[in-house]
Amino acid sequence: MFTPAITGVGVFTPQETISNDELVIAFNAYADRMNAENAQAIAAGEMEPIPHSSSEFIVKASGIHSRHVMNKSGVLDPARMYPEFRQRADEEPGIMAEMALKACETALAQAGRTGEEVDLVICAASNMERPYPAIAIEIQKLIGATGFAFDMNVACSSATFGIQAAADMIRAGSVRRALVVNPEITSGHLEWRDRDCHFIFGDVATATLLERREDAKHGGFVIHSTRCATEFSNNIRNNNGFLRRTRPDGVADRRDMQFMQEGRKVFKEVLPMVSAHIQNHLAEEGISSDSLRRLWLHQANKTMNDFIGRKVLGRDPEEGEQPNILQDYANTSSAGSIIAFAKYSDDLKPGDLGLICSFGAGYSVGSVVVERF
Repeated sequence: MFTPAITGVGVFTPQETISNDELVIAFNAYADRMNAENAQAIAAGEMEPIPHSSSEFIVKASGIHSRHVMNKSGVLDPARMYPEFRQRADEEPGIMAEMALKACETALAQAGRTGEEVDLVICAASNMERPYPAIAIEIQKLIGATGFAFDMNVACSSATFGIQAAADMIRAGSVRRALVVNPEITSGHLEWRDRDCHFIFGDVATATLLERREDAKHGGFVIHSTRCATEFSNNIRNNNGFLRRTRPDGVADRRDMQFMQEGRKVFKEVLPMVSAHIQNHLAEEGISSDSLRRLWLHQANKTMNDFIGRKVLGRDPEEGEQPNILQDYANTSSAGSIIAFAKYSDDLKPGDLGLICSFGAGYSVGSVVVERF
């Protein structure tokens, strides 16, 4: 048996950003246009007017101030309200693979490795731009990796589930070195025309390099243990897919084909599930919450993270113990906890313990206990 370790992490951040103020201007223009077009139905009480959004509402609801996106102009066009990407030839790298490549290059450089030394690639994300061939195999080719590759989708928990799969294979000796990659173009499946969720998501790509502890060149984090759990729920859902054209309604733009959630139910049900999952994981490993130097949580909502931090630590987290990045990145699905880990782990000293945790649709939750070496 071998000991798996994280030896490199990379983050690709798109150049374009959308502030809350910019987003609100576009959304309110869309709302005004739709309300004007439906003035008669609204006056007759047959439909409700679309209310305006505001930056204050967004910050209070989520803690988000801005987000990075791959295409800003399409999202902010009140007549469109979704990103616009050019059609690529089949011979060109796909947009997800292109994003992933940049994150992989950073992770490999940090570990002092090359793509040829990688023998497993897992592309773990909340949505894939195509069902086949696997995005992971495309990434494998772009970085020059050997071995094998596959895609994985456990929504916002994809990164930690991917880390568990890779760590288990390294531990068993079936692979020596693995990249878990999370290219998230969440702007593509967000309904930007829905006031309740139009501010939630942003785009990014992350990559985590795992290898045997004995092979590490520049230090890193030993993976002590991982835990994953799922429990079926419809409260976060996306009904898009290749069977869309087979449905008798024939509607190509149904609301349920974009991101949907019952936010209050998610809060009520996910928070205790995640808190208990982390507490049980620590208890099984004989680790007290006081021993944790850092919690890198899924970056969905500041209120959720604050609640989980208090439950796990038994007190309000101190400055830096539970870092948030969602104010600048928004919810980036599976990539969020890895961004937090990448940006807020360099200060830890050998022997310091931390826990990476992601959670979301499924419901799903994954946790990874790591120690700096």
